[in-house]
Parts: sequence; C-alpha cells; structure tokens
Amino acid sequence: MPIEKITMPKLGESVTEGTISNWLVAVGDVVNKYDPLAEVMTDKVNAEIPSSFSGKIKELIAEEGQTLDVGEVICTIEVEGDKSQEEQSQEEKTVKKEADISIQADTSQKTRYSPAVLRLSQEAGIDLALLKGTGAGGRITRKDVQKAISDGVPQVKEEEKAPVNVAVTPPKETVVHSSIQTKAGDKELPITGVRKAIASNMVKSKHEIPHAWTMIEVDVTKLVQYRNKVKDSFKKEEGYNLTFFAFFVKAVARALKEFPEINSTWAGDKIIQKKDINISIAVATEGALFVPVIKNADEKSIKGIAREITELANKARTGKLTIDEMQDGTFTVNNTGSFGSIQSMGIINHPQAAILQVESIVKRPVIKENMIAISDMVNLCMSLDHRVLDGLVCGRFLQRIKEILETTSEETTPIY
Repeated sequence: MPIEKITMPKLGESVTEGTISNWLVAVGDVVNKYDPLAEVMTDKVNAEIPSSFSGKIKELIAEEGQTLDVGEVICTIEVEGDKSQEEQSQEEKTVKKEADISIQADTSQKTRYSPAVLRLSQEAGIDLALLKGTGAGGRITRKDVQKAISDGVPQVKEEEKAPVNVAVTPPKETVVHSSIQTKAGDKELPITGVRKAIASNMVKSKHEIPHAWTMIEVDVTKLVQYRNKVKDSFKKEEGYNLTFFAFFVKAVARALKEFPEINSTWAGDKIIQKKDINISIAVATEGALFVPVIKNADEKSIKGIAREITELANKARTGKLTIDEMQDGTFTVNNTGSFGSIQSMGIINHPQAAILQVESIVKRPVIKENMIAISDMVNLCMSLDHRVLDGLVCGRFLQRIKEILETTSEETTPIY
C-alpha cells in the first residue's frame, strides 16, 4: 500500500515555520481525510493540521515541541488501494513542475537565517556562507547545518567564530548559549512554541527592517469627555465596552485612507501599496502575544470597531482565533497605554511598514491661550520601515491623526 507524506502547511502570511504543540493521533490510528492530526503553533495563530488522506498513521516524524519549516514532513500515512494511472500521471506532472520552479527559485532567501540555524552554526563554528541551502529560495535549514556538522565542512577560525552576516545575526540575548549556567536559586522556564515563534518573528523584523521612530502628543480632552458621557448607556445597550482604543483605531483607519503610502509593504524589488485597510491589534495573553485583524476598518463605525476589538480579544484569550482572523493585516495599532506606558518604540509587525503605539491618556498642565490648563494628553509613537517611508509623510500622517482626535466630540463624531 502506498505511503503518503503530510507536511507542515503554510498557516498565514509571512509564516515560514510552525511548532507541533500536541499530536492528536498515534502510530497505528486509522484516520479519515480532513481528520485533525496535530495542533500547531506559529507566531500568527494556533491551528489544527488536517489529514490529506484516509488511511493508517505509519510514522510520526516530528516530535511535540519541535519546530519545522513549512513544507517539512511531519508524519506519514499508509493509504489503502493503489493510485490510478491518471493520478500517478498528474503527480508526475506536479513533481516536474515543482522541480522546474525550484531550479528557477529566487535566491533572496539564502542569507536569511532562522534563530535555530544561527545557534547551531555558531555552537559548531560552521561558516554558513560555505553551505548550500535546500530550503525555499536556497534558504539554509537546520537539516543543512546538521548535515554539515556530521559530514564536516570548513569551519571559521576560533578568533572569527562570529555570525557570518552581521545584518541577520540575532542579538545575544535571543540566542541560548550552552555556556550559560544556572546558579542556586535560578529558575529555568521552558520556552513554549508560541514564545519561540514570537521571538523568531521579532528577530526577523529587527534584522530585515531598518526601523525609525517618531512621536506626537495629542490633546484628547474633548474625546475623553465625549466617551465618558456615553460609555454607560453604550454598555447597557450594546453589552460591551466603548473603549478609547476604538476611537484611536477609527482615526488611524481614516488617516490611512488619506495617506495610502503608509498602508504598504516592502517586497524586495518593489513596494506594494495595499488597497484594503486591515488594522492589526495586539492582544496580550499569559505568555503570548497575538495580533488579530480588523478587516476593512475604514468602512466600519466606531461601534463596529469596538465590537470587533472585544470579540477578537476574547477569542485570543480563549485560544479560539481562526487563521483568517490573523491574516492580511496592513498596519498595526498597539494599545500600550492599557499597561500605563507613556512612551514606547514598537517593533514593526513584519511585513507591514509601520506600527503605532497608543500610550496612556494622562492629565498634564499645558499652555492654552497663554494660560496654564489641565488637559487629557496622549503620546502616539510610530515605528516605520525607512525603506518604504520617510519622516515627511509619517509626520503628516500623525498630524492628521492628531487633528481627527483633537476634534472628536459628540457634534463631529458619530459612534453608530
């Protein structure tokens, strides 16, 4: 009977690997097509991997807690019955097509190393520039490094035992070195698959994107008065909170409509300006951070945005987010003010071009008409990809958000 392979699927935009968190089957189990085989975690989402075939589980290749690149085999299934000649012919065509594509593959991935690859190469003193990658676009995988270690390849000199490409080397604190020892009283905490995925994505963002930062302060006194006036009646009628964050997301969506260049991404030889305005929002849980997406935020009312913020946050904290709810974000707004922060510099949510940190609203003395007054003030801190954006357009973008927020009132801004 033929043996079929199940591989790690691509579970979201820019996702290159996933971690097997829990096997739902064992060797010898009989499964039907589309039955769930395993739970997998990425920096984007938790999901189940369905079976592509009906048959008996032959081998579980990946272990729980193991991180694999997209396309790597995780298990095999013994499928009953022989394939028809038509199916075999179609498979041969597919294999040939994939081979042709691999020959012509873009080599832009060759010097993009994952943290696991960097750690292995550094510990073994392997010069990554001497290896030939077998991953997508010529990317060097963990298996390539392990094969080099076992087969033997030229190693870097002891005094040069450092990352080959400084631009893609993670900071020291992100690499676990075998020389780091625990002392009495120290507590070792296991790193979860989600935390590994988050770390990998953050390192990728910092190493690939030249970050720049800018900040603007906004007087939101009128907004605070407006929201505080209607929040109780809103909660009674709708059943969920009308948060300040909903007003900020709506203001950002309006500004993105007027400054579409902010709603872009770097694509190597071109910049892609996104048509849809999909706002990613950061939701923190115990030990993890998820970034669900409010789709077409510019078309939604403040009420609609408030409802989606509530629903997405609840799903993130109960592990019920779907893949679709985590995909296609074009700009991220992070509510750092909920933790009392007044100034921060966010790491851009790759492959987006910018992220906005909405800080805590605080009362401060300000000068108005040559007099001291107490106002509700908030800092908006923006991190930008300097390959895509410059200070001029970002400054105008923030000025527009400031104008929208400072004129938000019952007379100018409908909630429904």
